[in-house]
Amino acid sequence: MNLIWSKTIGSGGKWSGVISRGRLLRFTALGDGANLSLLMYNAKDLSERYNMPDTLKAQHTSRLTAGNVLMSDNGRVLASIVADELGWHDTICGYTTRETTDNKYGTTTYQELRNDWLRSGQENFAVELTRNGLGMRDLVPVVNLFSKVSCDHNGDMHFNLEHCQRDASVTLRTEMDVLLLLSNTPNPLDPRTVYPSVPVKVEVLPSAPVDTDDYCVNYRPENKRAFENTWEYHTLLGL
Repeated sequence: MNLIWSKTIGSGGKWSGVISRGRLLRFTALGDGANLSLLMYNAKDLSERYNMPDTLKAQHTSRLTAGNVLMSDNGRVLASIVADELGWHDTICGYTTRETTDNKYGTTTYQELRNDWLRSGQENFAVELTRNGLGMRDLVPVVNLFSKVSCDHNGDMHFNLEHCQRDASVTLRTEMDVLLLLSNTPNPLDPRTVYPSVPVKVEVLPSAPVDTDDYCVNYRPENKRAFENTWEYHTLLGL
């Protein structure tokens, strides 16, 4: 496939931009132990965004992998996961804050360290939301690519340090024009006390058209209904 665009997001880095419908987003960890937090919004109507509760309950899961889709709060598909070398991406742990970052890794400030200061996920998303005409009220639960957090029978959550190996990748396909927000900041449950420094490569590639035999469409009956809602939306828009 012909590469359309590529960018490497370094430790603590952030990025946002609009990705058109019918693109592949391939994320590759350039080291062990990566975590890339992700948010999506409908680029044509920013009030529609990724909905964690609907995504999980409709697909009877607490994690995401190939076949799963990221549903919006309008019951449509923002993106689907078409390839995954890890089999598990965290949906429930959220993002780091300034307080948790300082407490775990030590207090740093931009005034002291400039671009080497330790950023939090919340701050990164706040900046990118503002750049796109949104605000903190639009900050919703995120998907943490490359991270595995499981729960035992007592309800305790466990972070798997060995889950993500260098060069592991996951590929999403955009089913709508989406505003994508990314933050390369640690998973809140990562037990490491040294701020992780794992770059992640992001690539945008063309995708083949989706048909009714598609694996993600048929992964669950709820997925197919969400795709039908999405196709109807585009038909009525004349797209």
